[in-house]
Amino acid sequence: MNALPIELILSDLRAALDSHRAVVLQAPPGAGKTTIVPTAFLGSPWLDDRSILMLEPRRLATRAAATRMASLRGERVGETIGYRMRGDSRVGPRTRVEVVTEGILTRRLQRDPTLDDVGLVIFDEFHERSLDADTGLALTLRTRSLLRDDLRIVVMSATLDGAAVSRMLGDAPVITSEGRLFPIDTRYVEPRAGARIESTVASTVASSLRNDTGDILVFLPGAAEIRRVEAGLATSDIGTAVVIPLFGALAHEEQDAALVPDPHGRRKIVLATSIAETSLTIEGIGVVIDAGLSRVPRFSPATGMTRLETIRVTIASAEQRRGRAGRLGPGVCYRLWPEYENSHLLAKPAPEIAAADLAGLALGLAAAGVSDPRELTWLDPPPAASFAGAVELLRELNGIDASGTITAHGAAMSELPLHPRLAHMLIRARALNASPLACDLAALLGDRDIFRGASGPIDADIALRLEFLRGSESRSLPFGAQLDRDGTRRVRAEADRLARQSGVAPRSATASIDHLGLLLALAYPDRVAQRRSGTRPRFLLRNGRGAELTGSQGLSPSQFLVAAELDDSRPESRIFLAAAIAEEDIRTAFADQIESEDVVEFDESTSSVRARRTERLGAIVLRDVAIGDPNPEAIRVALMRAIAARGIDSLPWPDAARRYRERMAFVAAHDSAWPDVSSTALAASAADWLAPALGDARKISDVAAIDLVAALGTLLDWRQRRDLDTLAPTHLDVPSGSRIAVDYSNAGAPVLAVRIQEVFGWTETPRLAGGRAALTLHLLSPAHRPVQVTQDLRGFWTSSYFDVRKDLRGRYPKHEWPEDPMTATPTRRAKPRRD
Repeated sequence: MNALPIELILSDLRAALDSHRAVVLQAPPGAGKTTIVPTAFLGSPWLDDRSILMLEPRRLATRAAATRMASLRGERVGETIGYRMRGDSRVGPRTRVEVVTEGILTRRLQRDPTLDDVGLVIFDEFHERSLDADTGLALTLRTRSLLRDDLRIVVMSATLDGAAVSRMLGDAPVITSEGRLFPIDTRYVEPRAGARIESTVASTVASSLRNDTGDILVFLPGAAEIRRVEAGLATSDIGTAVVIPLFGALAHEEQDAALVPDPHGRRKIVLATSIAETSLTIEGIGVVIDAGLSRVPRFSPATGMTRLETIRVTIASAEQRRGRAGRLGPGVCYRLWPEYENSHLLAKPAPEIAAADLAGLALGLAAAGVSDPRELTWLDPPPAASFAGAVELLRELNGIDASGTITAHGAAMSELPLHPRLAHMLIRARALNASPLACDLAALLGDRDIFRGASGPIDADIALRLEFLRGSESRSLPFGAQLDRDGTRRVRAEADRLARQSGVAPRSATASIDHLGLLLALAYPDRVAQRRSGTRPRFLLRNGRGAELTGSQGLSPSQFLVAAELDDSRPESRIFLAAAIAEEDIRTAFADQIESEDVVEFDESTSSVRARRTERLGAIVLRDVAIGDPNPEAIRVALMRAIAARGIDSLPWPDAARRYRERMAFVAAHDSAWPDVSSTALAASAADWLAPALGDARKISDVAAIDLVAALGTLLDWRQRRDLDTLAPTHLDVPSGSRIAVDYSNAGAPVLAVRIQEVFGWTETPRLAGGRAALTLHLLSPAHRPVQVTQDLRGFWTSSYFDVRKDLRGRYPKHEWPEDPMTATPTRRAKPRRD
């Protein structure tokens, strides 16, 4: 049997780790690093009697790696080689190499930061940059720095920037292994315009079965596409070939069936997610069909919600997938995209830490005594905004205190292998005597939905899922739903495990689900929602976001619900999983967070101030009633805000107040010591002159009853109030004896409109503002029509008057039009009254 490529560099690898505390190993897929490297160190003197931990990114890879290593030694798993993952472990007293899922290391470091019984930690497939792997490496480096300077670390990867990892590990040596890859014929298949990916996959599979040899490995983005392709191939002519799905949620037996040759010698068509890119050896593969898509979670710090997003595959992932076709001999890789699109692909995937929900990370760090991630060494540190949001959630769940230190409740949460939301719910359920229900609910929410959509939206009510989980599979499914029986069995097993761990009785088919909404609210306090008004089932979440139920939904009439799963789309998220909750349960769960507030605000629809007492939980209004005796000052403030928003000129100014303001503006235009009464200035000083005059006014219309003249007068000192009538008199006495009003609407030039006969005898134009401004005279005919506008009365009498006189004599012959108006007798009549 030919040696694996990794065996050629084992002596260099051992020597490097003998002299250094860390090594970076670069080896392509198929080199044998996963199954050969861990056991190569068992005889190393620095290991002593300690064990080796090797981290794998997936449960399937963990079991497969341990099984393969044990078989190479002629042993069973659980002897020298064992594995450990959540809910499943095979280790014994003789176990020296433990293959573990990545989260196991973090929890182990929380309980035992010294790792006294471990001599070497190996991070396999580190290029996948999972959140757990990054966290585990950061905490392991902390342990080595503070407590265990003899602890060795090996970071292994197929595609990774070895230099960057080397620097992170203190300039660790980099060992590179050449791969063993047979020639691969890469063919590009451009999908037809508008064709679904499933149809392109099916036609490519059919073509490959006719033209190629070996088993076929198809990469698809997720389980939904796998099931659709599987259904399509079931009705296609694939001869004797057998179709086998491969994704993380399948049972062990189904996963194992994809890894080994078909017992009947048939060709296999393995439909897999990215789970098959690395770590696993799938025997017999000679053809790879790559749909070029991957499904990844995307977390939004702004909304606290995670959505699954289908993205294009990266160059690194495409090469990993392609390499699967050339491990056993010459192979073929079909890429279902045009070749020119390769230039548009990203080089490598972003690390999970950059776009993940960091609540679990924040709790794990707090449990390890780390309140600030900057205390640790990271290849890529957690984004500040996402980490801050995670810390805020943990404070809301009472997992950490204000200083970031873990609480007793948080420590209990960290012991549960659940998202902090679900761990918090499970612990709080004990006080409600609802632990069995909480275990079922945590299992349901921690896995894929057990209802699959055949077409259209599925009923979002979690209560329906609970009925099927508790054995009511005989009842009819909601419209458009299919039951995932494998998923249901998996969820039941997880719920039973949580029940055993919590020390509670298992579920009962007849147990009450009365606390369902309350429990869900404990897990998702930010997603309590209130129904909006209207006929559509639209809801307002506590965090201010909008959400809606689509299709036929039993929860549509609910006044309150808790949304466990949404799609985070805008402007309103679609609700996929939810439960109804009673208002009294909301008050029970969040009694200390409900804020009572007297809201005094202006109502534009009535143009008046409205005073109401509200009780709010975030954006949700639980109670809103009118207040009979609101605070007068609050009313004034609200009315003043409305006036400011509308503008000072929108007030119902009485004529007297308007004229008073115009007179003040006229004087101010000629004397800077006087107050500015422009709209802008009055708005800025309204608190000084208007607010005190409002009294008990509550409407804009009430302002009409206010003495605005007196209010404006408060802007003047006593001298100015005294001088106003002199500087800007309201009326002037003219030679005829009439008292004529002065118009100050044009602040720069006040106007006196008077019949021309009433000013005979005036030789000079009157001046105002202490002589600084000439009055503008609008001289009128007997019919009160203007015949002349002037600020120079003497000039008019001596020039233009004679032309005006001719015209007036013709139109008004019964009136006297003297030749010398400066000495003529003024009159209000047709002719002067003779003494």
